Amino acid sequence: MVEAMYIYPKKYDVIVVGAGHAGCEAALASAKMGCETLLLTISLDTIAQMSCNPAIGGLAKGHLVREIDALGGAMAKVTDATGIQFRMLNRGKGPAVWAPRAQADKKAYHLKMKHLLEEAAALDLKQALVEDISIENGRVTGVITQTQTKFEGHAVIITTGTFLRGLIHVGLSQYEAGRAGEFPSKKLSDALERIGFELGRLKTGTPPRINKNTVDFSAFTEQPGDVPPPPFSFSTDTIEREQVPCYLGYTNERTHEVIRNNLDRSPLYSGKIVGIGPRYCPSIEDKVVKFPEKKQHQIFLEPEGIETDELYCNGIPSSLPEDVQLQFLRTIRGLEQAEIMRSGYAIEYDFAPPSQIKATMETRKVENLYFAGQINGTSGYEEAAAQGLMAGINAALKLRGDVPLVLDRSQAYIGVLLDDLVTKEIREPYRMFTARAEYRLLLRQDNADLRLMPIGHRLGLVDDAAFERLENKRERIEEELLRLRNNRLAPSETADRLLVERGTGPLKDGATLEQLLRRPELNIEDVYALAGLAVPEKNVAEQVQIEVKYDGYIKRQLAHIEKLKKLEDAAVPNEFDFSRLHGLSTEGREKLMRFRPASVGQAARISGVSPSDISILMIYLRK
Repeated sequence: MVEAMYIYPKKYDVIVVGAGHAGCEAALASAKMGCETLLLTISLDTIAQMSCNPAIGGLAKGHLVREIDALGGAMAKVTDATGIQFRMLNRGKGPAVWAPRAQADKKAYHLKMKHLLEEAAALDLKQALVEDISIENGRVTGVITQTQTKFEGHAVIITTGTFLRGLIHVGLSQYEAGRAGEFPSKKLSDALERIGFELGRLKTGTPPRINKNTVDFSAFTEQPGDVPPPPFSFSTDTIEREQVPCYLGYTNERTHEVIRNNLDRSPLYSGKIVGIGPRYCPSIEDKVVKFPEKKQHQIFLEPEGIETDELYCNGIPSSLPEDVQLQFLRTIRGLEQAEIMRSGYAIEYDFAPPSQIKATMETRKVENLYFAGQINGTSGYEEAAAQGLMAGINAALKLRGDVPLVLDRSQAYIGVLLDDLVTKEIREPYRMFTARAEYRLLLRQDNADLRLMPIGHRLGLVDDAAFERLENKRERIEEELLRLRNNRLAPSETADRLLVERGTGPLKDGATLEQLLRRPELNIEDVYALAGLAVPEKNVAEQVQIEVKYDGYIKRQLAHIEKLKKLEDAAVPNEFDFSRLHGLSTEGREKLMRFRPASVGQAARISGVSPSDISILMIYLRK
């Protein structure tokens, strides 16, 4: 470790390294919980930078953002303040997969988040490049910067994004950078390896940005947002900002031919890139090669902000040479005159396989050292922000001497995310999907406040006014459910006529309003109209309708959770010696020793640990 020349005079409780989406949430959470916090970033001008798509949320990711908000995080509120298009995706499907998504004004988002950090009590924000970590007796004591200044702290949270030995590829050219135009962090990788952390390489990519004045929008299908715009945060009543459309177009066979003819100049197909990329967000080169039968691929033109002419070309990330990017873009209908303002590129970076962290985000190797975000092998702003929030919370709780916060899979998508990270082999950038959550009907985006806001309030991250508003909502839901159970509708000509119009059978002996609402053909407005009652406020009506219509499914999921609770509650001691368990499979023993599960339930979810391995483990634990 380099000897620091200067020790900064103020000692901190928590030091956060990196001010991306993970770092911002971590710093705000720890500071709000009363810890003197320092946030260090390579550049104050790129705080909460949207390196890729200028959007927040989407399928499953929107669930994460609403959970972050319910726990007291900042992402949803900043999105509401800076969003330029809001949509609720999947409305045509069941409520478990409804997903909020917002297009954000990229610069406005950065400035709003920076202002929140600057105004936060107990939080210092400084520009510095961290190159080393100070450790004494197995415990972190601070960090050392490029200028050999040592900042001392009781806990350190590393949230370095794609900056660890970041290497950018454009065609066969490559250069070191954390993002295009920004310094990489090389020596911090060296320091982590010297401490004993295993590092691997991952890859992600971004598409070209083009000038909107060079686009023929008549060749694209306009995609407006919802009216009125649905806010992200439970504390936002209405969205006041100007809203703008996105545009949908398609590649074609000529586009694909240009790409195929230049694959020898692609770093992906010439062996230049060794890192593994995200399976679910492939480059346009990968799409053309792996899906040769597809004659076209979607391209979404998304504005990067109100005060800029840059458009993000979602759907065609590319690391082909700049001349090829321009050539294939101009084969797309409506982009014949397109001018690229920023070329697409691929970036490789170091990550630390998350078998090296606990579910609290603390590293196993060094006490009070936490990893959050892409360093743990995830992709996406939302996954990073969720991890940052949990790392900030748990660092603060540990310094207080309180029990850590570990959300389980039945409580939150955040619980699913962290459980997956500590029980699964991460071989490619991890992305959240609704399919990963086995209890997704319970973990809806609309009820994240009911599930998690009491926890945020207890931690001091949710204020009394927001919590009181939640409790009022909870009471109103109970009142309406009771009203539906207790009000009975007798047969009548008027009622039967409306029921037949809605495609359902007439009343015979009468029915409660709850029984009527269970009919798939009727919605809550229909039922209240039949009874001559006023429909409750929207956020209450939505919850009541879901509770009634999906009551059977919800009860089954709750029963299943209760059944598995014994496994989840069966704790595995932290220093349990798996090597003395006779009868374990070789792979099972190796995986248990590597991942060190905190419970039997967690052990059962580790790939390679068989049911018989779990039986043996439970026998030993009972002894």
